[in-house]
Amino acid sequence: MSLFNFWKKEEDLFDESSTIEETRFVVLDTETTGFDYENDRILCIGALVLQNGIISVQNSFEVYIEQEHYDKSTAQIHGILKDFILKRPSESEALQQFLDFLGDSIIIAHHAVFDVTMINKALERNGLPQLVNHRLDTAILYKKTLIKSHLFERKDHYSLDDLADKFDISKKDRHTALGDAYITAIAFLKIVKKLKEKRETNLNSLFK
Repeated sequence: MSLFNFWKKEEDLFDESSTIEETRFVVLDTETTGFDYENDRILCIGALVLQNGIISVQNSFEVYIEQEHYDKSTAQIHGILKDFILKRPSESEALQQFLDFLGDSIIIAHHAVFDVTMINKALERNGLPQLVNHRLDTAILYKKTLIKSHLFERKDHYSLDDLADKFDISKKDRHTALGDAYITAIAFLKIVKKLKEKRETNLNSLFK
């Protein structure tokens, strides 16, 4: 696939007549050295294909990126150490691999702004254009499933742990990029099921 296909105008990437089931989603997560968009770096990108209600574990993507930015405090969370013994591609090589996997799929992530911004900053550093893929955020979608009532206190922020607990999803591989992508994919399927129980739901409605 040529690089041109990744950065077509956004309206050309999304067919509103497509169903949720037939659409190719890529559920992703990044592990990073921290939360500063300018100074921190991506350590790992993990992603899974979700289509026809099936999480394709066989068709997954995981890349650890070669770089020198490390933070001991965040390493305690994600467990990726500086001298982790893995053959790691350069940031540019890893991004090219990820773009090949992503194609023009719709991105799903939990707190998608963070992951997409980190990826876009990396693309910018390497002289590559920004992602224009449509994206869905499970943190936002989850709020659509909640009952609006003065008896129920809604939080402003729902973590991936909140969703895992709510939907009884195993957190065995929590805080690994691929593990968190898998939790996010299951949560997305659970959310769509709940939304369909409440009202007619299609692909277009998920973006509203």
